[in-house]
Amino acid sequence: MSVTWGLFSLAIVNWDKPMEEFDPDRGVGVASLRTAVKAREVGGNDGIGAYYQAIGHRVFDLVESVNEIDTIKAAAVDAGFDASLVDEALADDSTWETLKSEHTILCDETRSFGVPTIRLEGGRGPALFGPVISNPPESTEEAVDLWRHTRWLTAYDNFAELKRDRLPPDLEAYKQRYGDGG
Repeated sequence: MSVTWGLFSLAIVNWDKPMEEFDPDRGVGVASLRTAVKAREVGGNDGIGAYYQAIGHRVFDLVESVNEIDTIKAAAVDAGFDASLVDEALADDSTWETLKSEHTILCDETRSFGVPTIRLEGGRGPALFGPVISNPPESTEEAVDLWRHTRWLTAYDNFAELKRDRLPPDLEAYKQRYGDGG
């Protein structure tokens, strides 16, 4: 299995005015996503993957803000980039244009509305929002089973949704916000 990373912005999804009025400097998570664009430009698919992992660790495990430039710079360094990558990303208008374009294409082509969105066949096949899981599988075998079942459901174009209440995730950010019980 291989992963090709794409971009999806909840700030864009939740914007209820004409896109021309959107201020990319104020959207939640937008600076981080623009940095992801630059990480992919510089480091390819592996670079954006390392950056996503690093920013996720800082936000969900270390309880840092995705909107703080210091957090984004630290994640860039954690992923093997220079901290200046963030400044370059935010000074380059093309990172905003790329984010908007990829987000729009993903939503238009896949009927998707959230993260994660999985798209099969190298990005040309069917797509599905999900799976949304509270905690990662406990074993490689369970992870492979989850992937196989998710892939099977995604390939069936008429499948749309399964849903139930979530278990509280074992993430420090969640515990600090909601306590141990959720």
